[in-house]
Amino acid sequence: MTREEKATVIKDLTTQLADSTTIYLADISGLDAGTTSDLRRACFKANIKLAVVKNTLLSKAMDASEKDFGELPEVLKGNTSLMFSEVANAPAKLIKNFRKKSKKPLLKGAFVQEAIYIGDENLDALVSIKSKEEMIGEVIGLLQSPAKNVISGLKSGGGKLAGILKTLSER
Repeated sequence: MTREEKATVIKDLTTQLADSTTIYLADISGLDAGTTSDLRRACFKANIKLAVVKNTLLSKAMDASEKDFGELPEVLKGNTSLMFSEVANAPAKLIKNFRKKSKKPLLKGAFVQEAIYIGDENLDALVSIKSKEEMIGEVIGLLQSPAKNVISGLKSGGGKLAGILKTLSER
C-alpha cells in the first residue's frame, strides 16, 4: 500500500469515526470463509457496517479524530474488525447471538455515545443498553399509566358511588 493510499484510508476512517456514535472493535480471526460470510450477512441484515482494518491505520485515524477514544487504541492488537451501527446495542446482540454457533467474534472494545467499554466481559452490559426507541416507549408508558389509573378509578368509582347512595337511601 502506498503512502497516498494509506492517507486516503486514514482520512476515510477518520470520517467514519467522526460520523458514528456507536463503534465496536471485534476479533474475528480464526473464522473460516463460510462463517465469516454468515457474519457479514447477519451484519447486513441488522444494519451494521462491518469492516476489517489495519490496526496502525485505525490507530492513526483515532488520533486524527476529534473524539476521545480513551484506552481503545491499546486493544488494537491482532485481527481487528470495526462494527458501525446507529443502534447502540445492535452489534452486542449480534455478537452474542452469533456466538451461540461459534466461539468468535470476541469483543475487544466499544465506543458507545462517548462511553468506552474494554474487553469481552462487557458484552452483557452492552446488550442491556436500551435503544432510543425503547427508552421513548418506556417513558410514554410511564406517563400514560397514571392517567389510565385515574380514568379507570373514575369509571369504576361512579358505579361504586351510585351503589353506596342507593344503599344509604334504602336505609
